[in-house]
Amino acid sequence: MEVFYKVVALLGGLAMFLYGMRVLGDALKSSSGGVMKAALAKVTNNPVIGFIFGMLVTCLIQSSTATIVLTVGLVGAGFLTFRRSVGIVLGANVGTAITAQIIRLMDVDSGSSSFLYFFKADNLAPLALTIGIILIMFVATDRANHIGTGCMGFGILFMGLIYMSAAVSSMGDTATGILTAFKDNYFLGFLSGVLVTGVIQSSSAVVGILQTMASSVGVQLSAVLPVIIGVNIGDCLTTFLVSRIGARTDQIRTAVVHVIYNIIAAVLIVVALIVLRATGVIPDALWNMQLNSGGVANAHGLLRLVPAVLILPFSGKLADLAEKIVPAKASEGEDADIENNLRELDSRLITSAPLALDQSTHLIRHMADVANHNYEACIDQLFNYDPKRYDRIMQREDLLDKMTDAANRYVVDISPYITADKERQTQNLQIKCLTSFERIGDQAVNVASDVKQLRSEGSEFSAEALRDLKVLSDAVGEVLKLTVEAYKEMDMKKARQVEPLEEVVDSLSEIITARHIKRMADASCGVMNGISFENILASLVRVSDHCSSLAVHILGAMDAKIRGQEHQYVHDLHHSGEGFFKESYQKNLDKYTALLEAPAEEEAAGAAED
Repeated sequence: MEVFYKVVALLGGLAMFLYGMRVLGDALKSSSGGVMKAALAKVTNNPVIGFIFGMLVTCLIQSSTATIVLTVGLVGAGFLTFRRSVGIVLGANVGTAITAQIIRLMDVDSGSSSFLYFFKADNLAPLALTIGIILIMFVATDRANHIGTGCMGFGILFMGLIYMSAAVSSMGDTATGILTAFKDNYFLGFLSGVLVTGVIQSSSAVVGILQTMASSVGVQLSAVLPVIIGVNIGDCLTTFLVSRIGARTDQIRTAVVHVIYNIIAAVLIVVALIVLRATGVIPDALWNMQLNSGGVANAHGLLRLVPAVLILPFSGKLADLAEKIVPAKASEGEDADIENNLRELDSRLITSAPLALDQSTHLIRHMADVANHNYEACIDQLFNYDPKRYDRIMQREDLLDKMTDAANRYVVDISPYITADKERQTQNLQIKCLTSFERIGDQAVNVASDVKQLRSEGSEFSAEALRDLKVLSDAVGEVLKLTVEAYKEMDMKKARQVEPLEEVVDSLSEIITARHIKRMADASCGVMNGISFENILASLVRVSDHCSSLAVHILGAMDAKIRGQEHQYVHDLHHSGEGFFKESYQKNLDKYTALLEAPAEEEAAGAAED
């Protein structure tokens, strides 16, 4: 049972290490997501610059897997081309070695009077935890929260290392026996590195275990090297599986480059070690040298850095090979554009809220265009009916529904990773927008369906009814266009123009309804036609209503005085007699009522001439 408790202690330390590393990485990504996006997106065709960026970003978030998954997401989102991502992938493999260099602080052995004593893990861990909790609980700012969370992650990480080190030290001969087996059987060491990394899904954690063993009982270089080579392979296979799910062609290629690179690097390392051992460049004394935590970190760093530097000049060849392994798929047309846009909602970006919100914004802007397109198509059906156009309207509506469902899930999934008020406001506006544009699409379908039903019965609207609908649909079209542009451009001026124009639509609707009732009373309009007319009229007004609601929320997103008081703002706008509202309303009302009356006046003039 004693061995069992020691194993539990080791696993508990590993759990703390993994959790601490995750908390630290998430805090760094939350505070610098926009910076990382800007940096990675500006990488040029020069693979050296990409290599440096990839290395620096990985040093920042301490996870090559996170960097490569983020890169795959940016490739899918269109921020990076596949070929520009190759250098970043190679750099990420080197940057992950920074974690091992941090862990080597466990080897610091100085008296309390020495400056180095400050860097002992036993001192850094509680200090980081103390600073972290103070910043989180007593400093009420987003920046302090990010820094505090990062400190907590750093402290938990080192506490995990301390627990692992204590557990390994208590194992004594058992741990030494395991490492001796690695020394005598290089394949076993390699295989253990692959499998353990695949299970834990963190190369840094496995190397951290090796470092704790090195600090506690000592390890030989010959025992460590096969494990580190296996760790590198296991890390890239795990990343490939994560990056492969639901990915586009270029994203898969980026993940494949990571696998190809690590396999080539492993082969180069093995060949180099065999040659160097055979020629005596690596003597027995060096091969069997005892390593401490710092020695393991240095070995890991060299095995990451040297192959990357050697292979970097041939990054173009890696890209060529990946393109041959993963051939391109041809796609075109509006449907393909929408499908591509849907793929941009990459789940790999969700943990970085700023990046993810950018992608959902892009999709919702596309939704706005699709909804507007379907509205225009349904109005065309009124005046130039085409059965094929109706089929396309329904297909586009299915795509719009698909975009809505995908965007809604994506935006909601971002919630746990949102830490800033600005990001929360963006999320709230996105939820409002995707709902409004989906409902606008529904109203367009209702109009198209009413027109189809009317035509299937062999009926048509009278010329007078069509003129009325033309004026109203033009006014609603203007409202919708303003709303779409206001959202896409986040333009307050255009958003403010929506409400007075929407009020004009309501006034026009009342006038047109009165004219329709008169036609019904004069028997110039049949009952069934009258019902279809009223349904279409109601659908057009609802489109305008959705635009009004959306426009005021756009204003709220940009003006803190309106935010949360949207209904009151609209109420005050209608009753305050504000100059702009009254002026804009009257100007547009005059314009559209003139269009309503023009046909009747022309007919009267023509009758007088007769």
